[in-house]
Amino acid sequence: MEAPWLAYYEPEVPRTIDYPKMPLHQMLEDSARKYPDHTAARLILRYMGPLRLGGTMTYRQLMDNVNRFAAALHALGVRKGDRVAIMLPNLPQFLIAFFGTLKLGAIVVNTNPTYTSREIQHQFADAGAETVILLSSFYPRLKEIQGQTQVKNVIIADVPDYVPAPLNVLVKSNVKKHGLMIDVPLGNGVYGLKELLAQHPEAPPQVAVGAEDTALFQYTGGTTGVPKAAMLSHLNLVANTVQVKNWMYTLEEGKERIMGAIPFFHVYGMTVAMLLSIYLGAELVIVPNPRPIDGVMLAIQKERATIYPGVPTMYIGIINHPKVTEYDLRSVKACISGAAPLPMDVQVKFGDITGGRLVEGYGLTEAAPVTHCNPIYGERRSGSIGLPFPDVDARIMDYEKLTEKNTGEDGELWVKGPQVMQGYWGKPDETAKTITEDGWLRTGDIARRDAEGYFYIVDRLKDIIIASGFNIVPREVEEVLFLHPKVQEAVVIGVPDKFRGESVKAFVVLKEDQTATAEEIVAFCKERLAPYKVPRQIEFRSELPKTQVGKFLRRVLVEEEREKLQKA
Repeated sequence: MEAPWLAYYEPEVPRTIDYPKMPLHQMLEDSARKYPDHTAARLILRYMGPLRLGGTMTYRQLMDNVNRFAAALHALGVRKGDRVAIMLPNLPQFLIAFFGTLKLGAIVVNTNPTYTSREIQHQFADAGAETVILLSSFYPRLKEIQGQTQVKNVIIADVPDYVPAPLNVLVKSNVKKHGLMIDVPLGNGVYGLKELLAQHPEAPPQVAVGAEDTALFQYTGGTTGVPKAAMLSHLNLVANTVQVKNWMYTLEEGKERIMGAIPFFHVYGMTVAMLLSIYLGAELVIVPNPRPIDGVMLAIQKERATIYPGVPTMYIGIINHPKVTEYDLRSVKACISGAAPLPMDVQVKFGDITGGRLVEGYGLTEAAPVTHCNPIYGERRSGSIGLPFPDVDARIMDYEKLTEKNTGEDGELWVKGPQVMQGYWGKPDETAKTITEDGWLRTGDIARRDAEGYFYIVDRLKDIIIASGFNIVPREVEEVLFLHPKVQEAVVIGVPDKFRGESVKAFVVLKEDQTATAEEIVAFCKERLAPYKVPRQIEFRSELPKTQVGKFLRRVLVEEEREKLQKA
């Protein structure tokens, strides 16, 4: 029986794809061969009038640096299957380290640069990483715990490394002033990136790397909240990149300019920005710091970016910016939003401003990450994550009985496709709980499917609020809060209630120059929600806790409430 959602695919999107059985780094090699003199990476640190503080790198130059890095790693003793941690913000050095590691058949360990020493220690020790590349300003955090890890090779990079003279002098002075660059003594296992590359101009050894080999350890809390590494193969990542390219069928090879404003160390930014750009032979406009949003809008305007993958907070920040009309954002053709729900109102307003098409997608680390998306130019449905990608099957399952639910009923979303991970590193029991024997990935998300095959995320299994025996999904309440004309952001959690078990509490950020009372927000919700779903508490904040990629950290708010109760 044909999946119902295939009938709603846009005609230009294939129903199935013949994926190239190649290692991930071959995407770069192919683009470097076809477009050697095209700009591969354009680093934007800051604009000073007509002056760009940053630098560019062609595909030929990027390929040369990647080969040098692979040769340098080999000289340091890195071999196939070894783990190399990359702890960098969005910089050209990230691309060099990423693809250079893969060329040796080694495994990249993506590491969030904001991690504390404790978090770094856990991840490096768990992964068994022996080599790490990081900014000099991050080195003290590593040094503090290096003895509790297997790390023996440390490669130091710095922001000005690929900024041409004389601008590099200005950039160096600026980053040092802000503590983003410090002097680290080289020697005893500590190497400078640029010095290391200069010593290894020779081609790296030829290593046989298969499509099924592991390319990446991407750490995630998964459905249990315990940090663990999703093992993603070269094929997993190639397949998802090819799926995205085919879904966004208007993309032209060698002609696009893709914004790299979401972190590459996050699997979403890595695939939908970095890998997609390399696969297309596009120009990747690298923005290390997407805050404030003014800088992103200026980069879109000046670089004429055509594709802007992002997260809802980024798009919300643009449409609500008081000076948005002063920027020319009409170069944007299409955007896929991920990591969090995207209100339809935001999609429409962003399209009005840019002329481009903004749609909501869905994915998770264990699927490299994208599995669903609304059609780029076809029908997008409010509150829906859209249709499964080509070659992705999806079903809604009863999470207790493990039987398939009917159309319109809520259950756990299961997916199967070529991008589903190999498993969790060193955790066979967790893998068995997450991937069934016949290859279905249990997402841990509650969802439903309508008659036409569009899917809707209801909430996370672990985020359900139970008040007086009623199940309340936070997203439903948040969607109503987003409708309020004064609300910019909102997150809902359950807080202990001695009579009801739990009550709904909403954390709200108002739009700039707006004021509102808790009573006003509650009254608005009462008109649109059943009584048991209406927030009993409203807390106004100037900002909400988010991940580096802009995803709301609901668990941080839950922990804050728990600590308040313990102190009471």
